[in-house]
Amino acid sequence: MICTTLNRIREHDPCVEGWRKLLQHLGKTEADDEPLPFSVIVESNGIKDALWACCTVPEHDREWRLFAVWCARQVQHLMTDQRSHEAINVAERFALGAATKNELAAARDAAFAAERDVARDGAWSAACDAAFDAAKSAACDAACDAALAAARYAEWDAACNAALAAACDAASDAACNAASDAACNAAIDAAWDAACDADFPAQKAEFLRVVTETECCEAIRARGKSERRERFYKEFGND
Repeated sequence: MICTTLNRIREHDPCVEGWRKLLQHLGKTEADDEPLPFSVIVESNGIKDALWACCTVPEHDREWRLFAVWCARQVQHLMTDQRSHEAINVAERFALGAATKNELAAARDAAFAAERDVARDGAWSAACDAAFDAAKSAACDAACDAALAAARYAEWDAACNAALAAACDAASDAACNAASDAACNAAIDAAWDAACDADFPAQKAEFLRVVTETECCEAIRARGKSERRERFYKEFGND
């Protein structure tokens, strides 16, 4: 089970309201180093605060990257540009140690290029409409918002860029006329507000699976130390 601590959270300057809410839930008045499971943060503050708290345990970067990939794949069917698909694939390989940082950066840049190409084609209006419609779907909301949040807090851009490009890619063929900037911005704001207010059951379920089934780094190190000690005693005895 992946855990953080209150002291780690405090070091990253949490918002006042969320910090107080968490302390109240735990029945505490100050930070400490007691292991704090991410499942408890979800229970207390919700999935968005739990995603933010991922930045407090960078040693689990692999898990956060793979979670972001999972989120991006939930909207992969909206992506029509192969560069967006490839960004997700490279991001997954990087998390698994099968791609380099240079390959990840190249995939990120390609996803950005895909987004810019669609924007030049005047697809912003349709993209905003697509984003607004997606915001009405809990599954798409969960995937898009989680991809953005997880990618941001894991300091990983590729899946985030792919998810952003997906909305534009999905609308590129349907876009005939671009709406005014004001209308576009209004649609984006409406979609974002709807996504932020939505409940994310799929996202929450997958995140809880990740944080509960993954052994924490401290436990892995402790087990490794115990195994090394046991091998030493078997080879050299207790003397």
